[in-house]
Amino acid sequence: MSRIVPAVAVLLMFAACGNDANNALDRDWLQVLHHKRAAASPKASPLQKQIYADTLGAFVQQHPQHSRAREVYERIQLDFARELASIGRYQDSIRFYRAVLAHDPSNPDAARGVADAIDRLAVARTKLLALEKGMSQHQVAQLLGKPIPGWTSKHEHAEVVNESWYYRTSEGGIAGVYFRDGLLVAAEATAHEKLAPLTR
Repeated sequence: MSRIVPAVAVLLMFAACGNDANNALDRDWLQVLHHKRAAASPKASPLQKQIYADTLGAFVQQHPQHSRAREVYERIQLDFARELASIGRYQDSIRFYRAVLAHDPSNPDAARGVADAIDRLAVARTKLLALEKGMSQHQVAQLLGKPIPGWTSKHEHAEVVNESWYYRTSEGGIAGVYFRDGLLVAAEATAHEKLAPLTR
């Protein structure tokens, strides 16, 4: 009988620890759901959405076995990666796609997103040849993507705004795209090599 009492005490202690762990998980999940309600509101601010994403990310780190949380978090990461890519921030989008692939290597959306973003980072000559004089900066960004931060220069002279955008090329060089007052006037496939369609 004296041996049974300690065994029962040990079982009760493990049960109590299990209940504490379940209570902590439930409490943390309720906090995530609370932030989700705020972020899902049509009037949600970017800060509320960011708080929800951060809270969910912290929950996933603390409870990696929670498959539903992991699934939702990966969906948020994919949405954010797509949004970054849509505004030309391909390097940032690749980081989010790769974070999804680290946990789900067979995720087709993340794999396709990485491939598309890498394709956009290095501009092929065919894309440069598709440029036409007079294109707006928006049209050029749709075709080539926005340049990497820090790869632009802007100068104002006599009420004329000249702007240069630079891109890595798939051949390993640097291409230049030049605007005057927001309209495309010239482009170079490499330094000092003008693109024929833009020189006519």
